[in-house]
Amino acid sequence: MTYIVWTLVVLMLMPEQACTSSVCDRPLVSSLPPSSFRSSSQLSTSHAPGFAKLNRRDGAGGWSPIISDRYQWLEVDLGERTKITAVATQGRYGSSDWLMSYLLMFSDTGHNWRQYRQEDSIGSFPGNSNADSVVHYKLQQPAIARFIRLIPLDWNPNGRIGLRLETYGCPYTSDVVSFDGGSSGLLYWLTSGLKRTSRDVVTLKFKALRNSGTLLQAEGQEGLSLSLELERGKLLLLLRKGRTSSTEPQRLVSLGSLLDDQHWHHVAVERRGSHLNLTVDKHTERVQIPAEFISQKPVTSKKNFNGCLENLLYNGHNLIELAKNKKQQVTISGNVTFSCAEPVSVAVTFTGPESFLQLPGTTMSSSGGVSIGFQFRTWNKKGLLLSFELPQQGGVAWLYLSEARLQLQIHKSGRALLELSAGASLNDGQWHSVELNSRQGHLTITVDKEERDSSQASPSFPVTVESHLFFGGKTQFSYGSQKCRNLFSVFQGCMRLFTVDNQNLDLIKVQEKQLGNYSNLQIDICGIIDRCSPSPCEHGGPCSQSWTVFHCNCSDSGYSGATCHSSVYEQSCEAYKHNGNTSGHFYIDVDGSGPIKPQLVYCNMTEENTWMVIQHNNTELTRLRPFTGVNQYSIHFDYSSEEEQLLAVIKQSEHCEQELSYHCKMSQGSPLSWWFGGPGAGRVQTYWGGAQPGSQQCACGLQGDCVDLQHYCNCDADRMEWTEDSGLLTHKESLPVRSLVLGDIQRPGSEAVYRVGPLQCHGDRNFWNAAFFDKETSYLHFPTFHGELSADISFLFKTMASSGVFLENLGIKDFIRIELSSSTQVVFSFDVGNGPLEVRVESSFPLNDNRWHRVRAERNVKEASLRLDELPVATQEAPADGHFHLQLNSQLFIEVSASFKSGTSVSYTFKEPYEMSRNSSALPSSIYSDMTLRGENVSLSFRMNQSPALLLYVSSYYREYLAVLINKHDKLEVRYKLDSSRDTEVLRSKVRNLANGQLHTVSIRRLTDSVSVQVRKRTQILEDFNLTSDGEFNAIKSLVLGRVHESDDLDADLSRLASLGFTGCLSVVHFNTISPLKEALLRPNSSPVIITGPLAQSNCGSAASANSYSAENTHHLSDQSGSVGSGVPLVNSIRIDSALIGGTKLLYLCIFFTGLYL
Repeated sequence: MTYIVWTLVVLMLMPEQACTSSVCDRPLVSSLPPSSFRSSSQLSTSHAPGFAKLNRRDGAGGWSPIISDRYQWLEVDLGERTKITAVATQGRYGSSDWLMSYLLMFSDTGHNWRQYRQEDSIGSFPGNSNADSVVHYKLQQPAIARFIRLIPLDWNPNGRIGLRLETYGCPYTSDVVSFDGGSSGLLYWLTSGLKRTSRDVVTLKFKALRNSGTLLQAEGQEGLSLSLELERGKLLLLLRKGRTSSTEPQRLVSLGSLLDDQHWHHVAVERRGSHLNLTVDKHTERVQIPAEFISQKPVTSKKNFNGCLENLLYNGHNLIELAKNKKQQVTISGNVTFSCAEPVSVAVTFTGPESFLQLPGTTMSSSGGVSIGFQFRTWNKKGLLLSFELPQQGGVAWLYLSEARLQLQIHKSGRALLELSAGASLNDGQWHSVELNSRQGHLTITVDKEERDSSQASPSFPVTVESHLFFGGKTQFSYGSQKCRNLFSVFQGCMRLFTVDNQNLDLIKVQEKQLGNYSNLQIDICGIIDRCSPSPCEHGGPCSQSWTVFHCNCSDSGYSGATCHSSVYEQSCEAYKHNGNTSGHFYIDVDGSGPIKPQLVYCNMTEENTWMVIQHNNTELTRLRPFTGVNQYSIHFDYSSEEEQLLAVIKQSEHCEQELSYHCKMSQGSPLSWWFGGPGAGRVQTYWGGAQPGSQQCACGLQGDCVDLQHYCNCDADRMEWTEDSGLLTHKESLPVRSLVLGDIQRPGSEAVYRVGPLQCHGDRNFWNAAFFDKETSYLHFPTFHGELSADISFLFKTMASSGVFLENLGIKDFIRIELSSSTQVVFSFDVGNGPLEVRVESSFPLNDNRWHRVRAERNVKEASLRLDELPVATQEAPADGHFHLQLNSQLFIEVSASFKSGTSVSYTFKEPYEMSRNSSALPSSIYSDMTLRGENVSLSFRMNQSPALLLYVSSYYREYLAVLINKHDKLEVRYKLDSSRDTEVLRSKVRNLANGQLHTVSIRRLTDSVSVQVRKRTQILEDFNLTSDGEFNAIKSLVLGRVHESDDLDADLSRLASLGFTGCLSVVHFNTISPLKEALLRPNSSPVIITGPLAQSNCGSAASANSYSAENTHHLSDQSGSVGSGVPLVNSIRIDSALIGGTKLLYLCIFFTGLYL
């Protein structure tokens, strides 16, 4: 019979089975009794946690703690493990108390909490902006848990913490089994004679109590075996050859990290033929396995698994259920139970310099000593673990990490009395135990209970604790009349299992302020993250990390940047020549930041064309003589470049060629000889140099000048004298030449000489791909930009304009944009869901000098960078809590301008992405809660001849608004009304004469109550203002350019302006990530835009267009038979004329994208 030995395990944050219906969104909290709620504290009995139910007004209308700080929490017990799909929050009813952001924690036991992270990096959730609206968040990955804990991060500064909540989901059922780490296991026997399948699937979840153990083991034929083993918290797939345990296994793949965190983890093993896919949580690797596995006898492991399994399925068969029902196919061995009993181990996380834990020590005992124990895990090489003062002697003891070794120092009066060290490489992220024992004049420190990792001393003074033990970042001690500031780095990591004199210390009592003291700790959670699994470093760059950051060593990779993403080499010889290089050997990275490795080639720049030359192992003339018994010679050519490099070069080049020469004497060519060319091993080719594919001819046959006109090749004439068939192979699909097969050389007197030259290519399709925009309505469309976590864009441009948008791509909220913001500055800006970021490069020389300039922008999980020409690279670090994936859904394109008349109106309606229709009791405001703004970025360019005029108006469902206008004195005014009960606040710029028919650009940036206004006229003028309102723009409704038809909420003066409309030019209009003018001109039928009155595309946004509007060349939408923006650019043309890009005048633009998937 065939068997598989299982000792397996589980995961938490993964979608699973077990909903009773296809929709898993049932309210989970509203029906729970008050006893299901717990909290860190409560302001009063009427503010108890049991009142924290969504839309309820019981008690004081929600939960509030006695103190508003980040140590507070609200916990809900759902009664059993449940599938949770969404969370909704609300402030305390009728109050000023609500959360602005929070953390979400899950647990199966009420201990060992796990923080829910969006996309594995972003930890905090957005909260509310008032007490009554509901903010609903759908979890990207459903969570499986019994307990939910919400930890406030920020709250209304004019109130306190206040909360009502609901969670949504459905019941979750599972089959669980646990193993004790001894000889326990499940043995599954495949039925004898069972039909073999080409696909097998094993899925399970596991929860490990130790960092090593065998999950699955299967033995195949001829001593082959596969095993899935947990080793130091990583899951390894191992192949063993031979039946002895001493056989060194071959590691096929390693996945995951920190898998011994006592949380559930998902594993899937899928076999398709000889290929096997291993998935751990959300990461998959594919490997090849050597054979089918048919068992001979059971296999046991010396390191059996200690932990729990859940939902163990083999090809749809529930093996745990079979075992529980004592089915014949499954044999149980050892101590196996069908439940998951978990030990309570409370960990604490030290996050920074203010984190410390104070625990009671011991006084002098009769034995005159102390015993202290604990475990820690960290990525840092340095950090203070423990410190305490010694009695009477006035000394201090420090236990700390230095270069990943454990060090103990005892100081007195600035002098070291004792030093010990133990252990090594203790910053590997694993749990390490530490024991410090002092008894009867003997002092010992031991790491991981290993005798070889211990150090001993016999001090002349007793080592005991004066009063308290300080773990973590206690930075200052006082003893006697002295103060001593330690010189050690702050510890960042986790600790657990604290003991003093062999007595366990209860950290829950510490959390409840019943024992010791602490500051800036995360209690009952180990917040360690492995930033190098999976590695963010590309192209083989090794990854290392500390507690807060990772580092990629790119020194030997051929790539640069924070993640080794950008190639340090050019993509072609053409690019090297453009940089001013001369002929020579160069490394070429044909796909830039892509997966293809750089290759060394020769660049011949002596001719008009720049040739890339790739050699192989034999480019010389080679003679073949008759050899007895040999009827055919086969010659294979090995190239200096790898297969994917060759194919990429050929595809990228405009032209490739390879010389093929056959000199013959009594040696016929066709049909006795042929060659192989093209991808892989190549296809049989029967044409020769100078002829066409499929012709079965040589060059002379094509030209009609062969030595024997009855044949199509000279060598086919079988002459006694030497002749030849030579020429160039230029058909790219047949290149490179892989091998030659020469047949007619066995006869006496037969001789042949062949030569296959190097592969030569010229013309880089990715370099001189210039596009000329021949009219103002022309633009380029590219597919959606898919650089979710790591991408780069590079292009060349030349212009005589002072500003313009080079390219832009939009999502619902996300965007990416590169623009020339002034004649000396390029800006790379983007938003990946956690706020806009900008990187700027300032040049000391003008960029609108009609010369080529190169822009290179990169964005990855660690930073964004921008390089302009050879200026120093500018960088912007990613937010400390990580990056979202960049999610874009539009095409990549370039903007145009529009001419407005007095009756023109462009209205853009904001839409709420989350629907709350199922919550019938939710207030209407909740529908628009996601559109509440604490800041905005507004920019536009305009040209006008009359004032006053309204440029832009943004309305709100709460009778709040933003208006941008030119007043009757030709000055800019920005009007904010962010509180319907207060007067409008008017911000007046000092810049004059803005209605002079010239092009002006305005940028407005607000963050809560701080507003900056920048006006670009001939120079840039920046002015700062402060608002007196609360800084929240609630429930925004629409944005209007031109005439405003609904102006009931406006004061009389602004209402008059709104009814007059705007006459002039608008260009490059942006409101945060929204481009309303672009939506109106390019997608009027599919975007949320309403256009009334005449709207005309125009070149009025050009900086060079200074004529009045009556003289401008405009194109009305009603006059065009095709789609808006249907003008097609002239590709690969170089001209001196100008083109509109982003509302400014550029000469020509050459773009190639190395991080863009097209």
